[in-house]
Order: sequence, then structure tokens, then C-alpha cells
Amino acid sequence: MKNVDTDVIIPAHWLKTTSRSGLGEGAFEVSRQKPGNVFDDPEYAGSTILIAGDNRGSSREHAGWALADLGIKVVIAPSFSEIFSGNAFKNGILSVVLRPNSVFRLMEAARSEVMNVDLEKQEVSISGGERFHFELDLFRKWALINGLDEINLTLSAQSLIKNYEEKAYIERPWLEDNFSLQPCSRFPHFFDNAQPLKTARAAIPLWPL
Repeated sequence: MKNVDTDVIIPAHWLKTTSRSGLGEGAFEVSRQKPGNVFDDPEYAGSTILIAGDNRGSSREHAGWALADLGIKVVIAPSFSEIFSGNAFKNGILSVVLRPNSVFRLMEAARSEVMNVDLEKQEVSISGGERFHFELDLFRKWALINGLDEINLTLSAQSLIKNYEEKAYIERPWLEDNFSLQPCSRFPHFFDNAQPLKTARAAIPLWPL
């Protein structure tokens, strides 16, 4: 499947909700209406790696939510739109870019071989012994390994923020009303139940339909 766009990943009528729970049911809804589709094939049940062709991705944040709710941890393709890979990262999903011939090989291997993605080594391997190295931004790698999103990254620096606010209050007391030393509680902790991503196993190949 090439040019996987917004409506392929999550159709518009699923966007009425602001909850992340349950969106996996709407992921690739059109494709899943076809008999024998790979997403509902018992052979691939529990797979956490999705392999696709040239991929524009989706600008909808719901796309990342739907993939995460579907249990996807890694998406492998020859290309991604930046906004999709950014949204995927914010939802704890690794976007792996490989050459088209490597992606095709992995699609073939997913039919019969065990596949593993090692984030620390930046390597996709299959049980037959083949290995495929991928490039990755070092910050995203560190955040994914530690199971952190942008909000939790900020909260992890809470003591530094508090020290800054205390110093600023002393140096500029006229700004007292603008400083709060209380922990931020207005935003949800998106990754409260997140697990650090180091490896993922088994794959779903999206063959041309």
C-alpha cells in the first residue's frame, strides 16, 4: 500500500472524539472491511511493527492515537511526511525509514520470519540473519528509550524550573503574581502508562491492495 494518507489511517468520522481509547478500531477501517485483510488475520495478532510503502502519513493527531491504540510501536516505510513522523514520536511510535528494496524484503520476510527492531542499535533484523540499519535523531531516540513525551520531559526538569522561579522572584519581586511554584496539573500525563521502547517484534506487511 503506497501513499497512505489521512483517510486511509483514520477516517474523518472518527475525529469527533477527544479520547485516545478505542481509536484502534477505526485504524485502516476501509482496508479492514475487505475479507482476509492483514489487520484481522490471526497470524499477525499482537504484531507491533507495521511495514508500508511510500508513506505520506497523516497530519491528524488522531492517526498517531489510532496506531498506538492498535498496538503499533514501529512503522517502517521508504518515506514519511514530517508532520506524521512527529505525531508518531509524540505518541511513542518509532518511524523507521529504509530503502525501498529493504522495505520490500521485510514485507516478504514478515510472512514467515520473526522480525525485531532494536532501537538502541538502530537496527531491524529478521530471523534469517539479515540486518538493516536505520538513521534516527538522537533526541528522539533518547526520549523513546526512556518512554518520555514532551510534557514529561518538561516535568522531569521541575526542580530546575522551580529554582529558576525562586531566583526570578528574588531578583524581580514585582513579578510575584506571575510566578507559581506549584507543580503543573493542567495537562494530562500522556505517557503515564508508557513503557520504554527498546525492541519490538513481529510485523504487519501492508501489501499493495
